[in-house]
Amino acid sequence: MKRGDTGRHHIIRSFSIDVDQDLSYGIVMKPLTVIGFLGSTLDASKFGPSRWSKWRPTVGLAMHEDLRVDRLILLHGTPHRRLAEYVAEDIGSVSPETHVDLRLLDFRDPWDFEEVYGKLLDFARAEPFDPDTEDYLIHITTGTHVAQICLFLLTEARYLPGRLLQTQPERGTPNPAGTWNTIDLDLSRYDSIATRFAVASAESTSFLKSGIDTRNVAFNRMIDEIEKVALRSKAPILLMGPTGAGKSLLARRIYELKKLKHQVAGSFVEVNCATLKGDGAMSALFGHRKGAFTGAVADRPGLLRAADKGMLFLDEIGELGLDEQAMILRAIEDKRFLPVGADKEAASDFQLIAGTNRDLGEAVASGAFRDDLYARLNLWTFHLPGLADRREDIEPNLDYELDRFAEREGDRASFNKEARQRYVAFATGPGAAWPGNFRDLAASVTRMATLSPKGRIDLECVNAEIARLQRLWSGQCDQGDDILARLLGREALEAIDPFDRVQLVETIRVCRRSRSLSEAGRALFTASRARRSSANDADRLRKYLARFGLDWASITDDRA
Repeated sequence: MKRGDTGRHHIIRSFSIDVDQDLSYGIVMKPLTVIGFLGSTLDASKFGPSRWSKWRPTVGLAMHEDLRVDRLILLHGTPHRRLAEYVAEDIGSVSPETHVDLRLLDFRDPWDFEEVYGKLLDFARAEPFDPDTEDYLIHITTGTHVAQICLFLLTEARYLPGRLLQTQPERGTPNPAGTWNTIDLDLSRYDSIATRFAVASAESTSFLKSGIDTRNVAFNRMIDEIEKVALRSKAPILLMGPTGAGKSLLARRIYELKKLKHQVAGSFVEVNCATLKGDGAMSALFGHRKGAFTGAVADRPGLLRAADKGMLFLDEIGELGLDEQAMILRAIEDKRFLPVGADKEAASDFQLIAGTNRDLGEAVASGAFRDDLYARLNLWTFHLPGLADRREDIEPNLDYELDRFAEREGDRASFNKEARQRYVAFATGPGAAWPGNFRDLAASVTRMATLSPKGRIDLECVNAEIARLQRLWSGQCDQGDDILARLLGREALEAIDPFDRVQLVETIRVCRRSRSLSEAGRALFTASRARRSSANDADRLRKYLARFGLDWASITDDRA
């Protein structure tokens, strides 16, 4: 039986034009090499004419008019040497132009993944592939399932520089050639798959942001990076930022994303280290044995054990004592620790996220935090900005908090147009300090939604809330002398009149709420600038600060 037009799929062959040769020769096509295993069962048949009515995948490769195979590298074991020679003879009878290159490749255990992959990798590294002058197809229909998987992985990693080739019998017909198709593992070539990957990636990022359409460029870039780290690394993650910046929420979303991707199976365990004081800290974290101390009437597994196969979030990790820090470090590195009063170690395989509003670098310098633990945590460190530094994200977070209120209370509230404009203008302006960050915003929305008549937040309700926030924040801000003492020192502070202190403190507070020197100048000189023909508010503010030996950097770097 010779070649026939039996295939349903066509391969696009590479070609080039040799300008040095006579043009009458036309297009020069690259030779095609197929690499595959001998099918010890599928390729076997009794000798005789009846074998040509049976589909034999390796022989069938040479029977397609639309798949010209120039060379077939046929991998086989010693027990099947005669079958390999038999198949090569049949290929020669139907496709004399196909050169069959028999390669002996023996496995002690063809189902041992490590052995099969290792020997195939050695084969691939030793083979003088030349993709510029030759095309390659990797036949994955024959061989054990382990061999097929290894061929796939080596092709995906480009150790085998080709495309995958699949063959199968043609249903309903006694066609010995069967059908074939190729798979290009460059997924960017498949528009629908590339689109789905892009959508999945966007969904992961949106998932970490709780679906909030945030607009702050730096924050969005950070979330993109966290998503990559969360899905590709099991190393600890350190989230730094002020209280209320969203560290706890982000940690839980990272856990939920990893669980969605089947990367963790256990629970999410959150611990506020600021609440762990004294002898109880060790017991809470690492557990204890019955009778370990007065009051230990039963065994306690501890929070690290509760996080086994899951995720442990140590919020405010900078508040842990040095002894607890040492044990946490060992638990991270060795996955083992010693419960209080125990003589046998316990084990817990957890992934760690740590959160802090402290500068751990300064804590290390002062001896309050272990440098080895800090080095272990500092591989992936992300700084979450406060709400005042993400004012463009206040409006989308406003909608998010309204949705949360509706889910929680079963009662939806919304702003009328004028009220929303008034609230957003205040919330995004320099007069809004947001010392509690997103907690302040959540509380503010809850109050307005609760007090709004018939679920409609009006201008009167917004004005009352703005006044309430201003009163709350005035009581939470640092005392003026404390601010100035940190910036100037006590001796310099004593040389400033009380009148000037009040003015300087307010100026510093406005600067810290503003994104730039110009914005702060506009807020501070809003009345007088209207009476001036031209005004450089930034320069005016710069000169005022210089009277006290201050500048923009020194003020904003010392934000409380």
